[in-house]
This record gives sequence, structure tokens and C-alpha cells, in this order.
Amino acid sequence: MEILTSDPPYGLVILGDIDETRHAWERFSAIPVDWDLMNNAEPVQRRKALTIAKPVSLKGPGTFLGKAERTVKIRPSDEPGWWFRRSDLTGRLPVQVSVHNVWTTGGIVSNIVLRSGPPENYIRMVEHIIALRLGMDIDNLVIEMDSGDPPLFDRGSLDLVEALENAGKQECSGTVEYVTVKEKVTVGASGGSFLSLAPCDPENPMLTIDCAVDFKTAIGRQRIRFPVDYKNFRYGAEARTNSSASKKLYCQSIGKVFADVRNLGYTEKNVLIAGRKKYLNEPRLIHEGKSLEAVWHRAVLDLLAALALIDRGRFVGHVTSYKAGHTLDVRMIRRLYQMDLLKPVDI
Repeated sequence: MEILTSDPPYGLVILGDIDETRHAWERFSAIPVDWDLMNNAEPVQRRKALTIAKPVSLKGPGTFLGKAERTVKIRPSDEPGWWFRRSDLTGRLPVQVSVHNVWTTGGIVSNIVLRSGPPENYIRMVEHIIALRLGMDIDNLVIEMDSGDPPLFDRGSLDLVEALENAGKQECSGTVEYVTVKEKVTVGASGGSFLSLAPCDPENPMLTIDCAVDFKTAIGRQRIRFPVDYKNFRYGAEARTNSSASKKLYCQSIGKVFADVRNLGYTEKNVLIAGRKKYLNEPRLIHEGKSLEAVWHRAVLDLLAALALIDRGRFVGHVTSYKAGHTLDVRMIRRLYQMDLLKPVDI
């Protein structure tokens, strides 16, 4: 690892190679912004903690065991933070949504897995749920599941969004704490991906994202820039996980020898599948004739899930992401804690 302390646009490189990060930033900067929504940015002001007003429940096929129906029950709570509880396990403590409880980011199937205590007390593919913590602006929740395998929906996380809308919000005990980074920091990885976090403007605190993806498939290069608010999150929450046609073929053939793959609940309805030159199913989130579904998924359901792992408060600042994924996201959050790079923001 190298450390750089001069004034490049990516700030302090806290993980990865400096030269590779510099070249990656140049490639990122050359991508035109497909949709810029920054004109609607407004600072955060809320101080009173919020939970939902009533419990809600959803069902769907299992993500990793698609032939089994899975249930998730979401309940209001006064306990600070978001917590998962496995109803199928006895004598196990709830698992807090925190970087301290990240077990792995998956192998064949990339996803964030939380665990606390014994190995069986885990929850997989949590990112599409916990992203709602920042996207829906809800501070305290208990999420009860009947297994470690969450339900999978055909509309990304929009079913979850609608369930929480139906639940409503109410104030609860406690106040909201906000945090940001002490300086601009970047983590990079081989292959030219990076994730960068910059401090918020103390006079105008908000969370903003500039996100780009670059695939050698029909997805191609996509870039969006926006403030994180309810309207933008709700729009992007419909975006599905994307897969290449070659990965689909792998899962339907060789991948069936692996337990994590052969029972996947993925279908052509709940996953965006891209071939080299065209999509194999109908893409969503079209803007000016171009599907931005892949970059919206990355921006609101992956990045916000990573930021939800910060348990010291709600993150405000500017996030820049290029070709990154769950592994790099979690490495960034861990480095923030290891290097004591977070500081409170007075709002």
C-alpha cells in the first residue's frame, strides 16, 4: 500500500496503487454524465430519529434457494440502528447492520453477508435491504427473517420501498448523528476500479453520488450524478442486479456443481441480462433512449448499502465510484474505521 498526501482529485489513497488509481480517475473523468440531477440537491436538516409506524411483511422466492418461499417482517424499533433477527434460530442475538458484522462479500455470487456469533447466525444478500436505511431515511428497524436467505423480487427493491411507504414513519427516542470523512480518501483495486469519499460542505451538508460503470457488454459505459433523497432513491430502487450472458450460461451449466449457484432464484424477470451487443431481456430506467438500470443499481442499492454499514451515524459527503463492487465498498468502510477517518458533523 502507498500513501499520497498531495492534491490530486482522488485525495489520499488509503488502499491500492497510486498510479493505477490516477489512470482509473482519468478514465472515469472521460465518461460523459448521462443524467445530472444535482440541481435539485438540498441539505439535510433532520435531527429526530425515525422508525416505521407499523409492522409490514413481504414474501418471495429465496435468493439462494429459489424454490422455497421466504418471508421478511419489518418492525418498528426504539433501539438505535438496523437489526436482523433470525426467527428460525433460538438463543441467537440479533445482528446489527454494521461493518463490524460483515462476514464476507461472497465468492461466485457477489453479495454482502452479515454474521454475529456462531456461523449459522448469518444473513446473505443484505445489500438490497439495508440500502433503504439511507434511501428511505429511516434510522431504527428490526428485520425478522425465517432464514439467512432473503426473498428475491422482480422489481429490484421497489417492493421493499412500497412496504415501508405503507408502514409510514414515526419519531422515536434519540437523535440522528451525522458523520463525514476528515479528508478526501480513495481505495483502488486492480482492474482500474476505485471508490472515493469526500467531506461534506459543513454549511450545506448532504449526501451526493457520482457513479459510473463500464462493462464490455451491451451495458457499456453509464454515469449518473445525483443527491441522495427519497425521490431519486425510489426511482433507482427498481433497478435489478445485472449479469452477462456468459455468466448466465455458466450458472446454467458448470455452476450447478456449486451449492450457491445451482439453486439461485434468479430469472429473466429479476435480473438484467446483457449480451455483448444487446440485452437478452428488456432493460429498465430508460433516460433519453438509453437504459441506465445498471448504474442506478450500483449507485443506490450497492453504494448506499455500503454506507449503511457505518454505525456511528448517517454519512454525509460526496461519493465517487467507478467500476467498483461490494468487496471494494467494504474495504473502504473498514479502512475508515481502522484509520479513524470519520468525524461528526454538527447539523
